[in-house]
Amino acid sequence: MYQALIEQWQKASSQELIQHILANFHEKHRQQVPELIQLARKVEEVHNDHEAVPTGLADLLSEMLNELESHMMKEEQILFPMLAGGIYPSGPIAVMEEEHGEHERMLAQLNTLTNNGKAPRGACGSWIMLYEGTQELINDLQQHIALENHVLFREPQVTPQHGKDFCCGSCQ
Repeated sequence: MYQALIEQWQKASSQELIQHILANFHEKHRQQVPELIQLARKVEEVHNDHEAVPTGLADLLSEMLNELESHMMKEEQILFPMLAGGIYPSGPIAVMEEEHGEHERMLAQLNTLTNNGKAPRGACGSWIMLYEGTQELINDLQQHIALENHVLFREPQVTPQHGKDFCCGSCQ
């Protein structure tokens, strides 16, 4: 789905990709999710009598924020420094990939609650903004996960060079 994005970052160093992820995803998620929670609470409260109101959306977004904060903190404090240093620890990477799976399940719930971002006919501006914002979050988080799972978490494949990385025993 994000093949072009993945290919664009394939040759970047871990440090460059980490900086990109921090600036373009971690910081953005920390800003956008609380704003969406506030907007969702407003829409749920004002339109609680509307049949299409996204009941439970603010709670789901709050749960997502808690999960994302915990996840991003582990990446920033533990995993990213290791990766930047050329260490690819399979255990922590597996944990992060498992958490990415949980984030993707939450994104599917988000799509369900928001009718795939399609606000009902006659929806107010706040409702429309909420659904546009949730779609942006979904897209951003999917890109974020794709870059980490398919680029950052993959140990570079370096072809060993005779005499530098190994010796067959015939060198003198």
